[in-house]
Amino acid sequence: MGDKTWLFTSESVSEGHPDKVCDRISDSVLDAYLAEEPEARVACETLATTDHLTIAGEVRGPESVLRRVEEIAREAVKEIGYDQPGFSWKTVEIVNRLHAQSSDIAMGVDEGDKGEEGAGDQGIMFGYACNETEELMPAPIQFAHRILRLMAEDRKSGKTPEFGPDAKSQVTLKYQGGKPVGVDTVVVSTQHLEGVSQDKVRELVKPYIEGVFKDEGWDLPADDKLIVNPTGNFVIGGPDGDAGLTGRKIIVDTYGGAAPHGGGAFSGKDPTKVDRSAAYAARYLAKNVVAAGLADKCQIQLAYAIGVPDPVAATSRPSAPARSTRRSSARPCARWSASRRAACARRWACSSRSTRAPRPTATSVARWTPTAASAGSARTSPRTSRPSSATRSRPSNRPAKQCTCRRAPCPAASFHRIKDKTCLQKTCPTWRATTSSRTSRWPATAARSWTSPRPRCRASWPCARNTAPASRSRAPGSPARCT
Repeated sequence: MGDKTWLFTSESVSEGHPDKVCDRISDSVLDAYLAEEPEARVACETLATTDHLTIAGEVRGPESVLRRVEEIAREAVKEIGYDQPGFSWKTVEIVNRLHAQSSDIAMGVDEGDKGEEGAGDQGIMFGYACNETEELMPAPIQFAHRILRLMAEDRKSGKTPEFGPDAKSQVTLKYQGGKPVGVDTVVVSTQHLEGVSQDKVRELVKPYIEGVFKDEGWDLPADDKLIVNPTGNFVIGGPDGDAGLTGRKIIVDTYGGAAPHGGGAFSGKDPTKVDRSAAYAARYLAKNVVAAGLADKCQIQLAYAIGVPDPVAATSRPSAPARSTRRSSARPCARWSASRRAACARRWACSSRSTRAPRPTATSVARWTPTAASAGSARTSPRTSRPSSATRSRPSNRPAKQCTCRRAPCPAASFHRIKDKTCLQKTCPTWRATTSSRTSRWPATAARSWTSPRPRCRASWPCARNTAPASRSRAPGSPARCT
């Protein structure tokens, strides 16, 4: 990506946001069922509005939990902190519309003769991880979460009683070369008590923003990009201000838009619902790939069919660790034609690549032995071209370094220049090219096999097993016939 820069934004919401209130209630009902019966089936949805909650969905589990749903919901609202006119845990009306799970769905999900449970629904799920933060989460969403988490902790402890439960944050970061390098804009909207001025709210919020970015060593944005309560007043909040529904904050629940989302919500669903369990599994796999240093980023997609235990498709898209800021090619090393550009090695993201093009020596040729990887190399074009500026520097006799791009064979480890000719060494086990500017040091067979006083490289031959000498009468640049 080089020095390319861009901005990326993610938002987060607090536990008092109307949609998250519904998520919390749905998960509380699920927890109650699983606590009494681990094999229970639950798909619980919640609607919240002014002084009203409706809980609906399908369940299969103890009747005792079904009778306690209203109590569970009130306790969840109380823990969040709502006791205000328009929405209070004491007075909110609760309607329970939970009913038995469909027998048709249960038939496909329950264990069959093979002892395996089927997926609770069809769909696609994504897992993602990156090394931008210690949690292996994208930085914008992680910082947005952290601001609201600190504010909620102080609100519940009584340190900042001016704050209300409902709040939102939004963080825009600057990226350069694929990495976050600074903060551009921060937006925080928080519910507050009546009578608290906006200057006071800004004064209370700013330390939380500073605390989140302090460890990163980033400067805070200018005052015009540090936006707090832009409407000017935020007293009416929670379901009294906006209706809430379970599953409407799926991007906040995942990666803040940094990765795709399959569309299925998490809250209120037992593990047979792959919308939740498969997304968690995909995240676990992606996280371990990045934590092991195998990739800077990793995205995994899973796809399921209802009633089928195994995924019908699984796809991973790891992004290899950035070993160079230069542009890299997506083509496999063995299939890249060096004839298209003399300095094609510049296109490979190999940390051991040298910008110089060393001339091969007799010693380096004698020490080289063919490997299984080089014996299976693909054909490269015999056409030569003038070296670019990357290979016109003073030749070096240093041997090529070990390539770490994990592709074998890699032309970046064996790219050489012989005056105005180019040569891909080590791609053919019968390679015999010039090893010195003096003819007396050339291999005898090579000197006899070519009409030119300066032999060309046989790496361009189409057959890696070709050992026949080249014909003196063949056209220049054409491959020798394989025997």
